[in-house]
Amino acid sequence: MSFIPLDQLRSSSAMDASDSSPALSPQSAVLSPSDHLSRPRLPSWFKVTAQTGPDYLEIKHTMERLQLHTICEEARCPNRWECWNARTATFLILGDICTRRCHYCSVETGRPGLVDQNEPSRVARAIQLLGLRHAVITSVNRDELSDGGAGVFAETIRQARQLSPTCTIEVLIPDFEGNEAALLTVCAEKPEILNHNIETVRRLFPSIRPQGKYQRSIELLQRAKELGMTTKSGLILGMGETRDEAREVMRDLRAVKCDILTIGQYLQPTRAHLPVARFYDPSEFSLLKDEGFGMGFTHVESGPLVRSSYHAERQVISG
Repeated sequence: MSFIPLDQLRSSSAMDASDSSPALSPQSAVLSPSDHLSRPRLPSWFKVTAQTGPDYLEIKHTMERLQLHTICEEARCPNRWECWNARTATFLILGDICTRRCHYCSVETGRPGLVDQNEPSRVARAIQLLGLRHAVITSVNRDELSDGGAGVFAETIRQARQLSPTCTIEVLIPDFEGNEAALLTVCAEKPEILNHNIETVRRLFPSIRPQGKYQRSIELLQRAKELGMTTKSGLILGMGETRDEAREVMRDLRAVKCDILTIGQYLQPTRAHLPVARFYDPSEFSLLKDEGFGMGFTHVESGPLVRSSYHAERQVISG
């Protein structure tokens, strides 16, 4: 996987969309038999049924027809079959190439293409065609853009509401490098839930999320709450943290009045990514869920296969 320095990205943001740097391609990310031998065996409780159905196929074909991306596919979510069969999917806007290199994430890193100005209308059309009651919209990081892509988030929300006024909307946003004007742009459209994932503990942030900052993420959630948002964040376990460090993150989130929390198990996407430090037992996830409610979170999803958008439609009411 290659990484393009931020100064190069900013200096070349006007380059043609077809100009891209070498990066981990979907083809090279496919696991070989040797990959399985070099990684720990999954515990018995990791059981995912890869089953398609009419709803799954409708979402798949709609996304393909409208040339849209989903984080479900790009991040290799283990719940894709369950969620798509339940007519739930998370739209990935601003392309499928990220300007950051987080060592747990399988989204491709490199130089993104030009912003697709028609993407918001296509997302809105997909929400309408699928008859979604709740839509989750996220993006890759676009640090080469002056607003980090906040304007595209806002336009996507506006267009979705025009075509589907009863559909609730959750946005899962990047940190916008601490740009408050960008955050204000998104919050002005009043999504029902504003999500920003903390992902890991303070100690591991510099090594696992080298272009992010723990305190910056906490402060973003604090400011979003001050702007009247129902806020949400997610934590991934198994990357080398201790359970006490995970609890510290939970307390930090509650200190800024974060409403909703998701906790899931890290799974190594490829050999090029961070190895799994350990697998948490389901009972540990249950314990953290109870502790989260005890801290005051209005909704906690905690389990080995939980991801940020898992059961997202249930969280609108609780948030």
